[in-house]
Amino acid sequence: MVVGSGPNGLTAAITLARAGWDVTVLEAASNAGGGLRSAELTLPGFVHDVCSAIHPLALASPVFRELFDGDHGASRVGLEWLHPDLPLAHPLDGDRAALLYRSVDETAAALGGDADAYRRLFGPFVDAGFELTDGLLAPLTIPPEHPVELARFGIVGVRSARGLARRRFETEDARALFAGLAGHSILSLRAPVSAGYALMLGALAHTVGWPVARGGSQRIADALVAELVAHGGRVECGQRVTTLDELPPTDAVLLDVTPRQLLDIAGGSLPGRYRRSLGRYRYGPGVFKLDWALDGPIPWSDPDVARAATVHLGGTLDEIVTAEDEVQRGRHPQRPYVLLAQQSLVDPARAPVGAHTVWAYCHVPNGSQVDMTDRIEAQIERFAPGFAERIVSRHAMNTVGVERHDENYVGGDINGGVADFRQFVIRPTLGLHPWKTPLDGVYLCSSSTPPGGGVHGMCGHHAAHEVLRDHR
Repeated sequence: MVVGSGPNGLTAAITLARAGWDVTVLEAASNAGGGLRSAELTLPGFVHDVCSAIHPLALASPVFRELFDGDHGASRVGLEWLHPDLPLAHPLDGDRAALLYRSVDETAAALGGDADAYRRLFGPFVDAGFELTDGLLAPLTIPPEHPVELARFGIVGVRSARGLARRRFETEDARALFAGLAGHSILSLRAPVSAGYALMLGALAHTVGWPVARGGSQRIADALVAELVAHGGRVECGQRVTTLDELPPTDAVLLDVTPRQLLDIAGGSLPGRYRRSLGRYRYGPGVFKLDWALDGPIPWSDPDVARAATVHLGGTLDEIVTAEDEVQRGRHPQRPYVLLAQQSLVDPARAPVGAHTVWAYCHVPNGSQVDMTDRIEAQIERFAPGFAERIVSRHAMNTVGVERHDENYVGGDINGGVADFRQFVIRPTLGLHPWKTPLDGVYLCSSSTPPGGGVHGMCGHHAAHEVLRDHR
């Protein structure tokens, strides 16, 4: 029995079903997917990704590669990946942008004086390919998988993004590009390990790209459900689980929930020490998210920005550091760091002919109800004068709305909890088997377990293997 149909819950269910188990997934919402849902949030005919939109980790994930590679996988379940010309653009003042190409050399050449520095920094991690990403997404073992690649990555990645960017790069463009990558960590860019997020995401841009799913992120969830059904499993929506006592007798229960929900569902049955450990689990900043229906493409000052599906808005390294520090202090930056996706440039079926969809969010304090619409739109207008005139309709979600959509996004935290160095190791508890709870047959499979947030399914995959080992 799996509770929750996000990518981790569905992957856990598939792993067990392929091993011959009879698996049922219970989902409280009316459709499966968790953070992978798509909907007409603004106007009929405009398909918006409600949460997750761009999916480099899905292409790098070992379990997704096995499920969806080649004719046997993705095409059989109707999943198609679409790649933009450029994985990423980072506009800067002065009608220019730092651009990240699929090629390391092409990216480096565009950075001028920092060309050699960029090659030296990213080249080894790109050359390591899946050995690096597989090691980062694998469970902790002694010795670890691919120890040489992980050691090389750890020496650099454990640093702060601000410190590494200032040490390695001289140009404003290269430093800003690195800062935008690191901003995905939802940490202060002065914090240890924030550089690791930039290195991993940058390396993924070169190795697998930053694609969108044709038709919307819901198609990824639909593909996972199809794979589960093909192996005899089933998903039952509209089935809210409030206590373990509601579940029928079963050999194993896997919960795609965060520690807070686990305490609600099973708290009375959990040992006191484990309950206290879960109670100390920390959630990070939330997000304020906007979707727009536009009557034309965004009029970027630098036309090359329209070649990328993902755009980072925030200006220079120092500006992004300041904005993210404000959020960490519980404040709302006047010039937030904004993550923007323009999926309809790559997937025209997302909007009527000539029209476009745009998706964006910024970080805000956990639980914030402050409306950041004007500040986000001002950042877009800064690099695309005339953007506001293209808006036909908009849809906004503050942290309350984000959590209402997916209860795992506690206070708007889309990462399943702070992903700093401490909770990278203790997630949600310290040990080599963090997916297991003290309750016999009860497991945790959400992004609050290793390897953490992102659409990769590996938290569920590892949890399912714990079940298989225990029942071997």
